[in-house]
Amino acid sequence: MYQVGIVGCGVIGTRLAEAFHEHERTTIRAVCDRVAEKAESMAATYDCEAVTVVEDLVEIDAVDIVYVGVPPKHHAAVVRSALDAEKHVICEKPIAENAAVGHELTDRARESDRTTAINFPFRYTPGFVEMRERIAAGEIGTPKRVTLRFRFPQWPREWQDVDWLADREQGGPLREVGSHFVFGTQELFGGLVDVTAGVRYTAPEKYEESIVGTFLAGGDVAGADASEADRAAVEAVTDAGGAVALDESVHGTIDLLCDCAGGEENSITVEGTEGSLSLQAWRRLVASPGESDERVITEDPGKTTLTLVDEFVTDLEGGDGDLVSFAEATRVQAVVDDVLGVDSV
Repeated sequence: MYQVGIVGCGVIGTRLAEAFHEHERTTIRAVCDRVAEKAESMAATYDCEAVTVVEDLVEIDAVDIVYVGVPPKHHAAVVRSALDAEKHVICEKPIAENAAVGHELTDRARESDRTTAINFPFRYTPGFVEMRERIAAGEIGTPKRVTLRFRFPQWPREWQDVDWLADREQGGPLREVGSHFVFGTQELFGGLVDVTAGVRYTAPEKYEESIVGTFLAGGDVAGADASEADRAAVEAVTDAGGAVALDESVHGTIDLLCDCAGGEENSITVEGTEGSLSLQAWRRLVASPGESDERVITEDPGKTTLTLVDEFVTDLEGGDGDLVSFAEATRVQAVVDDVLGVDSV
């Protein structure tokens, strides 16, 4: 039985706690939150120890796995402490507030002998997995365009009662939601390069109101004329496996708008020479969206957090766990940084 320490007892931490509690090979040993009442409440639910200081949690010898569910700018400190204490680590996305920190954490993970992973649920979401398999099988012909579209009438959303999500430093809808779909595009086609974007913010140091951007994905984006950085980016993602092999790169667009009329939207749509597929609202896979023959293929949400825990345990026990690496997550963050104009060096 692997014993788990949870750092961050908010909404996402609660979801992971449920998965660790449900899995037959993991149990919750301790929880940590700087707000004592939150830690004590979760500890009462799972009959475990509550602490308010990360160092107190990672120093518990019995803890094998540390889950990091705090705001992004605090990820690095917790991951460092956990790895220094020789714990295995699951970190919430994004890996950090920017890719520069992500690279440092990737190096630390690589130098350790610990199992590490980032929680990007699309790796296990049935609709997304089905989308990738159908595109790889040629169901839509040759992919020609990938479109990432987001609409947020209110940001942060009503249920997100945390101030940092509105700040430019570590919050905003592109980091919080868009990063999932950047990851999904990498899963489909490999590395993303030639990122360009126009961004308008709601106020100084606050979240983005509007983004219109473009990029190239897969194919020959790392050809003879590409920069060394672009070639390395594509190779790092493509080598992870699963990307659809393409002879020619796919043009992509990002279209994000906040504080607008209408309902919330999020989608990744791939158009090809013989059809199109769209994953909408996280889990709803639609064939031929907007056409007369539009049909829903699946709306199965799956059990993504439980699957993540299961794959993590598989890796701990010597198997080939299907995990999102720190390196993959850092490449996602590098694309987000490119869109937002953040220095990732």
